[in-house]
Amino acid sequence: MKASKKLLFIVNVDWFFISHRLPIAIEAVKKGYDVHVACADTGNINEIKKHGIAVHSVKFTRSGTSIIKELKTLLELNKIFKNISPDIVHGVTIKPVLYGSLAARFRKIEKRVFSISGLGYVFIDESAKAKVIRALVSFLYKLGLNNPSSSVIFQNNSDLSVFKQLNIVKESQCRIIRGSGVDLKAYPFTPLIDKGPVVMFLARLLKDKGVLEFCDAAHYLKKQGSNAKFVLVGDLDLHNPNSLDKLTLEKYICREDVYHWGYTNEVAATIAKSTIMVLPSYREGLPKSLIEAAAIGRAVITTDVPGCKDAIEPGITGLLVPAREVKPLAETIDKLLKNKKKCVEMGKAGRGLAEREFDIQNVIAKHFEIYEE
Repeated sequence: MKASKKLLFIVNVDWFFISHRLPIAIEAVKKGYDVHVACADTGNINEIKKHGIAVHSVKFTRSGTSIIKELKTLLELNKIFKNISPDIVHGVTIKPVLYGSLAARFRKIEKRVFSISGLGYVFIDESAKAKVIRALVSFLYKLGLNNPSSSVIFQNNSDLSVFKQLNIVKESQCRIIRGSGVDLKAYPFTPLIDKGPVVMFLARLLKDKGVLEFCDAAHYLKKQGSNAKFVLVGDLDLHNPNSLDKLTLEKYICREDVYHWGYTNEVAATIAKSTIMVLPSYREGLPKSLIEAAAIGRAVITTDVPGCKDAIEPGITGLLVPAREVKPLAETIDKLLKNKKKCVEMGKAGRGLAEREFDIQNVIAKHFEIYEE
């Protein structure tokens, strides 16, 4: 009897794997693959294990830059590779891609797949420190990815172009899959609830997600007499150098500019309470919250930057504003709130976009085409 193919996912943390890659792993189990995940354990690994997936704990330090700790992580990963001997490796997010690609190359793994889910802080920030790290990261990407065994999945063409310009990858290695997909049954179209307008930001409370611009736009509109409720859905991520701090968050809450609803496991039901979804991010791969908002049927306001602009049809399912600017964001929110008919039209068009482009079943199928090439 032929042995099952071994598929190893490498992801920074367990909760990210659950939210962004679990449906692919479940389908792999159904297809007879022996599926493994290497990730940091934050208390959610049983949710992964119950689907027949083996989990291997790796301490990825998402903000750490200690050379000793990073080498230790790489050695942990190499040990997992040695024990499992995977046929296919799939790395997701920056450190798993970097370290996974190096370990896979060292171990001569036959099939290597890497998902670039946005370029992140290192490629956005213009500080001297970020530029030094960017140069190192680009070198490591090239070392790990630039080989015929690696297929590299991008969520938008802008990120793909950056990697090609830096000679990190060749055209033949590149694939485009627009986001992580959305389960259209779990995120059904839901008409607007007529209980007063709710403007929602759903993401980790990171500065490069535009959380400060969102809060400042809320403050601006509240001073203008807006009766909308501005809500933050998501938590602080204090291990991330770009996280909003507690004092700043409390300032906005105390002024009653925003409400903080915190993290939720009931994402579809939460989005359904919104009137407009807003994500003023500086750059993304392709934001999951925006494709989920489209599926539910909510108009979107987001920034005219890679990833965000790829998640909508401008003028049809949502509106674009400049990144890092408060007044245009506030004015666009106000304009859309005053046109409920437009909100409804954009929401219906968003559902159509989700059905055409973001169906999780299509995303799963595209991944297996790559695995089985």
